[in-house]
Amino acid sequence: MKKIVALLILFIAISSCKNENSKPTKTTSKIEADSTKAKNPLIFPEEKNFKSLRQVTFGGDNAEAYWSFDDKQLVFQSNNAKWNVGCDQMFLMNANETFTDSIAPPMISTGKGRTTCAYFLPDNKHIIYASTHLKQDVCPETPLRKNGKYIWPIYDSYDIFVADLEGNIVKQLTSEIGYDAEPTVSPKGDKIVFTSTRSGDLELYTMNIDGSDVKQITNELGYDGGAFFSPDGTKLIFRSSRPKTEQEIKDYKDLLAEGLVEPTEMELYICNADGSDLRQLTDLGNANWSPFFHPSGEKILFSSNFEAERGFPFNLYLIDIDGKNLTRVTHGETFDAFPVFSNDGKSLAFSSNRNNGGGRDTNLFIAEWQD
Repeated sequence: MKKIVALLILFIAISSCKNENSKPTKTTSKIEADSTKAKNPLIFPEEKNFKSLRQVTFGGDNAEAYWSFDDKQLVFQSNNAKWNVGCDQMFLMNANETFTDSIAPPMISTGKGRTTCAYFLPDNKHIIYASTHLKQDVCPETPLRKNGKYIWPIYDSYDIFVADLEGNIVKQLTSEIGYDAEPTVSPKGDKIVFTSTRSGDLELYTMNIDGSDVKQITNELGYDGGAFFSPDGTKLIFRSSRPKTEQEIKDYKDLLAEGLVEPTEMELYICNADGSDLRQLTDLGNANWSPFFHPSGEKILFSSNFEAERGFPFNLYLIDIDGKNLTRVTHGETFDAFPVFSNDGKSLAFSSNRNNGGGRDTNLFIAEWQD
């Protein structure tokens, strides 16, 4: 799903085309914009939804920061070599902390293999995450290109685990052959949604918090992943690459047989938590992904490069759950993605290349949100 290095390559080089019929609206006045910029140089002038913005990591690739249910902590993945990791591992931080290259937060994954997509459980004392550590101690290879196309590896060694905040694994939730990863937890605290290849395709599944009662949610050919529940737990938003033509289907199946997917064409889909009433939410072109529900449950915040000329920048956009009122939220020239609202709806964590000195570091930021 979310191989950060692959994403950096992706936003630099994906070829793209504009959708002229779906341009987002801008409503910020020049006075408001200049005032915001003067108060906080991390905020670009048009970013009216950010009342304040704080950078919380400095160096390496840091992404997918998810809040504890009480909003006091975040868990995130990083491959910061100065924190003595070779590829993505999970780290814990308090919501008010900041970390530099020389100050590492506590690592709460095993340090073996590669990990992805951690998420807090309702007790605020445990997390779930996917890891390859049962199959390998070292980092698995990360191919980024095949036949000139940008790809993500889908490791069949991923399984989903429960760990405490000291890093001790207390339970294994999946043991099927193939890819089991990308788990997130319902705000109601009763269900987990995840992506799996157990059917032979990349589909969404739900299970109870203890791993029981596994149910398949999607069943159409294509990569369904990165799913999140609505605030009331009744709906799911996710990204999908749905091949349509005979050649697209062949290419998708051939790559999947090698444990690979091509993430350059993705749209957002929404459905009920049981998979019913599935419908496509966006039709923008290029890569639309990392969606998350607005606290109202009536809008989706997501990352996209649909306006880009050459595959970048990626910016954040809001869209109503009926597909109307597309509005641009961030206005960077590089990469903004992985937006996640706190449970109280007051803060937004996201990953960005802003303020990295023109380098390739992806850092975590926390904004004070205002509608």
